[in-house]
Amino acid sequence: MNRPDASWRLAVHEELASTQDIVLAAAAAGEPAGFAVLARRQTAGRGTQGRAWNSSEGNLHLSLLLRPDGPLRSVPHWSLLAAVALAEAVAAHLPEPAALRLKWPNDLLLDGAKCAGILTQAAPDGAGGAGWVVVGIGVNLRHAPHLGDRATTSLAARGGAVPEPVSFAWELLGRLDLWRARYAAEGFGPVRRAWMARGPRPGSTLRLRQAGRLVEGRYGGLDGDGRLLLEREEGPLAISSGEIETQDPSPVRNP
Repeated sequence: MNRPDASWRLAVHEELASTQDIVLAAAAAGEPAGFAVLARRQTAGRGTQGRAWNSSEGNLHLSLLLRPDGPLRSVPHWSLLAAVALAEAVAAHLPEPAALRLKWPNDLLLDGAKCAGILTQAAPDGAGGAGWVVVGIGVNLRHAPHLGDRATTSLAARGGAVPEPVSFAWELLGRLDLWRARYAAEGFGPVRRAWMARGPRPGSTLRLRQAGRLVEGRYGGLDGDGRLLLEREEGPLAISSGEIETQDPSPVRNP
């Protein structure tokens, strides 16, 4: 399914095991960038850390293929860029967009509860760059699946206008195009600033689990590689991987 003014080729399925698996296979087979797959239902969806992702009909289950220029170390930029585009797309359907917060590196929170997640996978090209980047995006549009380790919510539960998944996918892909163009023209700086505008409050305390240990510090923003900066008594720490366990849920009033 293509739109004349779009750079995306969107395939819509009633049911798949996993949109991510379809796009990963296409990436490995040489599919050009711009391929995207949406499933109205998934039977084996997954999130980060190998978690199962409940994939109810009425929510968004979307994966897409990028083949970006640049070094392999810039892959985290694309996850953060997708998060910024996603936050803007979701905000357009909420009565209080300021209630949205981004949680590093891959979640979107609504009043402190998870309403969307991003799963990014990549492969090197053998020359120091990324051969491909596959971004999986799940959004709780109509339903909020139960997760034992965290609160969840949906647009519907918070009084948002609930878009139809395919229509919302096109909105999101359009936002991605805008941010891809800006990234190409201006680099990571605008993405970084937009992410931080919806991220944790500067100076707020974050607790992060990394390689089986807990790390705590005051949030100091993102560095130029997209790493999370924590200020601690022992000195500043730049974190490239991990999972935040606690984050101030207060809404941002000036995103």
